[in-house]
Amino acid sequence: MKKVFIDGSAGTTGLRIAERLESRKDITLIKLSEENRKDIEARRSALNSADIAFLCLPDAAAVEAVSLIENDNTVIIDTSTAHRVNPDWAYGFPELSADFEEKIKNSKRIANPGCHASGFIALIYPLIESGIISKDTLLSCFSLTGYSGGGKKMIAEYEDMEKDWHLEAPRQYGITQSHKHLPEMQKVTGIENAPAFIPVVSDFYSGMEVTVPIFASQLNDGFTADDVRKTYREKYQGSIVKYTEDFAENGFVSANALEMKDSMEISVSGNEDRILLIARYDNLGKGASGAAVECMNIVLGADKKEGLEL
Repeated sequence: MKKVFIDGSAGTTGLRIAERLESRKDITLIKLSEENRKDIEARRSALNSADIAFLCLPDAAAVEAVSLIENDNTVIIDTSTAHRVNPDWAYGFPELSADFEEKIKNSKRIANPGCHASGFIALIYPLIESGIISKDTLLSCFSLTGYSGGGKKMIAEYEDMEKDWHLEAPRQYGITQSHKHLPEMQKVTGIENAPAFIPVVSDFYSGMEVTVPIFASQLNDGFTADDVRKTYREKYQGSIVKYTEDFAENGFVSANALEMKDSMEISVSGNEDRILLIARYDNLGKGASGAAVECMNIVLGADKKEGLEL
């Protein structure tokens, strides 16, 4: 029986992880009392007692938590931004390649992907890997997310019955082009330039739709939109990340169609000249908690789908 600790279990991501682990028979959860959950010595003891520890903390607190570990056994799965571009940490997206999955399986330090970054990387990594686009291609990315991605404070703002009128319309943010997900989007895919990134939060709880538009002229010689579809079709055949020929509903693509699920759908729309690469999933599922539990399953040698909502 493996011991698991969630440091930051009261946050949105931590709560979703806990929900997925409550009925597991192969693990036991280390729980701290309300008065001890922020006590550094209580956390130190829990972290060092755990076989696997999830960090659901702000970046600085996640770095501190890692420093509290005094053994070579505890596996850390960090859901913060702090370690995602650190080459010593495995990047927690096993569907990208066998090498990614093997590194997760054998690592003591795993960085969980960012929510927006997950869709962009799922779309672009295979095209770089297969040579369909070049590393110096200039890209843009539009991402629509539910408000739960903003944490407890934003959730409270949106669910206030007397909320401000401006929360009723979609809101673009990250307008300085310095969003915290950009470094991992660039590093993991291997592109030379970070994309122009347009994240938008809207008045629904959870769900995410990431779109990367590409002109046919940006594809390397000899490649077409059909080659893009073929690449995705061959890459994403699993039940967690899967290619779907067409997931539009009467010409619309809903960003919350996979709300409360831990899966991701990949599709290609547009036409032969202007191609739309689309990923949709739950920002709290494959974009956060579901991805973290999947990584834990790989570490344990369990079925990757164990405990996930698909």
